Amino acid sequence: MNILMAAGGKPETWPDLENYDLFIGIDRGALYLSASGFPLSLAIGDFDSLTPEEFAHVRIQAETVIQAPPEKDDTDTQLALMEALKRYPEAAIDLIGATGGRLDHLLANLWLVLEPRFQPYAANIRLLDRQNSIRFYLPGSYQISHEQGMSYLAYCCLTPVKNLTLQGSKYLLNNKDVPQPTSYASNEFVTETACFSFDEGVIAVIQSRD
Repeated sequence: MNILMAAGGKPETWPDLENYDLFIGIDRGALYLSASGFPLSLAIGDFDSLTPEEFAHVRIQAETVIQAPPEKDDTDTQLALMEALKRYPEAAIDLIGATGGRLDHLLANLWLVLEPRFQPYAANIRLLDRQNSIRFYLPGSYQISHEQGMSYLAYCCLTPVKNLTLQGSKYLLNNKDVPQPTSYASNEFVTETACFSFDEGVIAVIQSRD
């Protein structure tokens, strides 16, 4: 199952959307999804960014609405991700509207996969916007494919990483220990695939365009 989750970032930041089985709107993202003509399977959040009229519209359009109190420990995105994984633990989840605007929201969303409750599902989660595609990886060996239109490749160590090896890209590494979070940015594919491996840590692989 493929799920699209839309946070509150404006639709102008969205990538071209693929086919999805379910659409989940997070707070204002629910309004944006509905206004863009997508079927709203679930709307979740405190909805403090919506006017009463906008929230009434979301209630009519959504199959299910889960409203949380404004004062809570989790962000709306965390709540939505927990709900999606509880219902569909095997699903592939694309999150849009989560990388533009406020930097505190960007960091919260980028660090989601570091939380113990989400880390086992890291490979299921992808962050997307018009310029970037971000996938997350736990220790192992991987081959990745060049996504159409993306010029740059980055290996971003979100944690200390051990024994990082990069192969098949313009810039290579061999069994390197990375003691602190580090972005190996502005790399490039030299063919349509590249390979990497590491033994400990969490890595975000970002493909992007200017």
